[in-house]
Amino acid sequence: MSAKLTSVQIDRIRREGEISYPQECCGLLLGQLANGAKVIVETYPANNAREEAAKYNRFLIPPSAVREAEQYARGKKLDVLGFYHSHPNAEARPSPFDLEYAWPFYSYIIVSVRDRQAGDLTCWRMLDDRSQFVPEELVVE
Repeated sequence: MSAKLTSVQIDRIRREGEISYPQECCGLLLGQLANGAKVIVETYPANNAREEAAKYNRFLIPPSAVREAEQYARGKKLDVLGFYHSHPNAEARPSPFDLEYAWPFYSYIIVSVRDRQAGDLTCWRMLDDRSQFVPEELVVE
């Protein structure tokens, strides 16, 4: 499976990472499944609800914010297909923390931000057995 986004959506995720630096930004990916791909229609920013000190290397989207995003998506006939966040001063690779809290099926986009400058942006999917992340093809339209 792949995740399809527009260049505008990618730019928006990068910009959120730069604005939030040195803290992590986070949000949801809303869209529809089509022909074996997750077609992202909209990015849905969320506030990082982690305690202040942890915002530099962790993010938390509270259940209430996820429910709000799901209701918003349903109103537009969309589904939550994934999540995105930034890694300040770190690689765009899932961390052990990301592995512990992720769910199978969803796309996980990570953007590396160093010195307020967005760099690599990658997409991952957790295996069904939750043992590891594997790269997911990111198609930019």
